[in-house]
Amino acid sequence: MRAYDLIKKKRDGGVLAPEELRFLAVGAANGEVADEQLAAFLMAVFFRGLDGERELPAFLEAMLHSGRVLDLSHIPGSKVDKHSTGGVGDKISLPLAPLVAACGVRVPMVSGRGLGHTGGTLDKLESIPGFQVVLPLARFVELVEKVGACLIGQTEEIAPADRKLYALRDATATVESIPLIASSILSKKLAEGIDALVLDVKVGRGAFMKSLAQARALARTMVDLCGALGRGCSALLTAMDEPLGEAVGNAVEVAESVDILRGKGPEDVRELTLLLGIEMLLAGQAAKTGVEAREKLRNALADGSALRKFAEIVEAQGGDVRCLDDPGRLPQPRLRREIRARRSGFLVSLDAEQVGLAAVELGAGRARKEDRVDFAAGLLLRRRKGDEVRAGDPLAELHAASESRLDAGAARFAAAARIGDGPPARSALLLDRVTA
Repeated sequence: MRAYDLIKKKRDGGVLAPEELRFLAVGAANGEVADEQLAAFLMAVFFRGLDGERELPAFLEAMLHSGRVLDLSHIPGSKVDKHSTGGVGDKISLPLAPLVAACGVRVPMVSGRGLGHTGGTLDKLESIPGFQVVLPLARFVELVEKVGACLIGQTEEIAPADRKLYALRDATATVESIPLIASSILSKKLAEGIDALVLDVKVGRGAFMKSLAQARALARTMVDLCGALGRGCSALLTAMDEPLGEAVGNAVEVAESVDILRGKGPEDVRELTLLLGIEMLLAGQAAKTGVEAREKLRNALADGSALRKFAEIVEAQGGDVRCLDDPGRLPQPRLRREIRARRSGFLVSLDAEQVGLAAVELGAGRARKEDRVDFAAGLLLRRRKGDEVRAGDPLAELHAASESRLDAGAARFAAAARIGDGPPARSALLLDRVTA
């Protein structure tokens, strides 16, 4: 079997057999297929796609088994994870994992880092002093069993074929391919040994999926793929035109997540945490109805068990638990600057992508994978879409390590905020739900 022949076959619209797709996945993992050939294969898939019934399940299975697949069957109860396709201010995994674990569902979570205008769960967690996101898989399994949840990054053992192909997609303009996105996400998630997966597919200006039709297609593909491999899956399509919550960055999002676990925090973050938690409890058979699931989640917030579970997770992964009671122990910015409204009116829009890029300019994100992140950098929104403002009112507080970064962040933020004469129409948070 030769990679050249398989590339040509896919380029010309042919359907690759399971053993041919396995050859390419194994070759990506062990280096036996050259990078330039893998890049050509990715471009062929970008234009020709992968057949949803014959090729895509086989390709996902090949990528999944290119590395180690965990077996968590010895751990009692259901194991359920959640994945977001990425947004701005999207800190939901931080309050969600301990909240769901406090309700009796195990949460093994392999997360990612921020890239471009979107933030990453690992960067947020690492802003807690001492928190370790790189753990041996044996320790990961141990913490899922003993604590009920563990949040780590992708290891060398998990889906090595995806690690190679992801890097090549980023360099070859083949990221926006639904078959490649779906197989990439699911090869990592299913390797965790989960019974079910809940997806948060973001839609809008600050998301990778700009239209509802694109988001539905991606959600349907992933839900059906999970079903083909015998795993439960449901997807919520949620709005990402404006940032989620008031904090955008790393340490500031940790502080906001703790507020959520205390039963406080912004309404949209609270509600989305509950909506995804309901899906996870239903998938994990910890509740029979959505009403019952919501009640369980609310009780775990009210009685403090969700916050105590987060403290357990932080301590077990080496983090400074004192930060949960004293946010001043989190990384603090050297400089702060308020951005004020230039005119009176209503804040009619706050472009999520531009706000995310402002956070990158401030130092909170990455333009390239190798860039270092300033955990203290970011911004706090003082006004949200729909708020009435007067000239001079604060719109946001920017955090950075230098005046030049503040200047760059302020310029980006100015492009994000638009003030009009009348209030905007109210936007829905939940746009759709896709199930098997």
